[in-house]
Amino acid sequence: MAGITGQGTTYNLPNYTGELFNVSPSETPLLTAIGGLSGGEETKSVEFEWQEEDLRESSENRSRLEGANAQTADGRVRRNVKNVVEIHQETVEVSYTKQAATGQHSGVNNDQSNPVTNELDHQFTLALKAKAVDVELSFIRGRKHVPSNNTTARRTGGLIEAITSNVINLGEAHDALAAATDTITEASTTLVNGDAVRFTSVGVSTAIFLDRVYYVVAAGAGSFKVSATKGGAPIAIGTATVSLRKLTTAGTTKDTYDALFERVFQSGGLGDDTASILVGARQKRNLSTAYAKAFGQYQEESRTVGGVNFTTIMSDFGTFNVLLDRWMPDDAFAVSTLSQLKPVFLNVPNKGHFFSEPLAKVGASDREQLYGEVGLKWGNERAHGIIRDLPVEPVWA
Repeated sequence: MAGITGQGTTYNLPNYTGELFNVSPSETPLLTAIGGLSGGEETKSVEFEWQEEDLRESSENRSRLEGANAQTADGRVRRNVKNVVEIHQETVEVSYTKQAATGQHSGVNNDQSNPVTNELDHQFTLALKAKAVDVELSFIRGRKHVPSNNTTARRTGGLIEAITSNVINLGEAHDALAAATDTITEASTTLVNGDAVRFTSVGVSTAIFLDRVYYVVAAGAGSFKVSATKGGAPIAIGTATVSLRKLTTAGTTKDTYDALFERVFQSGGLGDDTASILVGARQKRNLSTAYAKAFGQYQEESRTVGGVNFTTIMSDFGTFNVLLDRWMPDDAFAVSTLSQLKPVFLNVPNKGHFFSEPLAKVGASDREQLYGEVGLKWGNERAHGIIRDLPVEPVWA
């Protein structure tokens, strides 16, 4: 279905009759969960920060001589961690005629009613749902950008970018490759047609994106191309220097996940009922199959955390909530201590966090805007972890 740009009228927003179904997914598991746990925080600056500190390394038998003088003092240095709020702003505009003509129908000529009786409110509700998905995507995949002037927009850093300590990459690196038009050059490349890859750097190209899976096509002796689908048309990347990783094709096992759980646990994460796995559809199937193979069979249970009901899975490192989140990258498996995550809002005086307001009249229509500024606080990044380059092909049988 098509969207429209600009004012909604009786010509570009026709009415139909009968029950109305929304066919676009709009659930936001991560945003809903962390909002329910903390309610979020406020900031009075576009950048916000928090602090980290650690303890000195402990050792057994750290004892002193009888009657010894006091030791030389030692202390621990704190460090700050920063993120930024990004602006979310949408406009809805509907003509007076469109709002009044609720009885003007298109489609089948029948005696059913039009379920949309207030077009402005209806369009605003759709914009709000889409905006929630925008925020969910930013909190997962966002890449931080703090501009020095107002020529580029602020962008909040998401969970994937925040995780730096507990990262397991399973694939094969292909770094600093030259792209021209639709061809990527790599001397003696090992990539073959059908290989699944993800880009870790896209240079100046605007045709390819991080955190998406692409497929190798037209592979030759010293070059290859990529497509959005297996065997599809090559993408015109343009002139850029890019890096990518070939995804593994090996099926996952319980040990695959335990390696990550152990690293996060040893770093101080997990340990409470907010320890959660974040996966998309493909990695959820891999997870279920790996545990079924390990134990012959298993049964998921459930519990409620922060007002959200989760399915759970038992591991050697505790019981994990499982968030099936369609906005996670296809190759990624993340584990997060959700109590560390908080949305941070810039509170606009006398308006609030996310709000709607009418815009100035310029003609025979009503115009409203949705506005809010929000960023992600991830707490101790060592309390989270991620596996990348997992297989996206059917290896769960």
